[in-house]
Amino acid sequence: MADAKALQLAEEAARAADSVKATGIVALDVSSRLPLTDVFVLATGATERQVNAISDAIEAKLLALGTKPKRREGRAGARWVLLDFEDIVVHIMHAEDREYYALDKLWKDCPVLGSPEAVGLESAVAAPVGA
Repeated sequence: MADAKALQLAEEAARAADSVKATGIVALDVSSRLPLTDVFVLATGATERQVNAISDAIEAKLLALGTKPKRREGRAGARWVLLDFEDIVVHIMHAEDREYYALDKLWKDCPVLGSPEAVGLESAVAAPVGA
């Protein structure tokens, strides 16, 4: 199970993404499958500009909490931006790329921690959907 710090960061990342109208926000507990991180946060932007805006909002929110990304990838093309915060990895994808790469299906065996659309921001990452 993902640790408390990862869950808090994932929830704040989801809130930040939601604040700039990201869609398809979901958090997956990958801690039992990957030794490198606890949670993947996935979010979708309709355009490259929105993908960058989502990335900026998440980075600013987590920086305000004292957490800087260890690595950023994909900002130039803004089709798939990856922000690695160690405890969580955020994937912000253009809608077409999200559908094509289907990370949700690739990691379908990992518990879904929730999404703002599905369970409300307050519990988006606090408990698995349906728990």
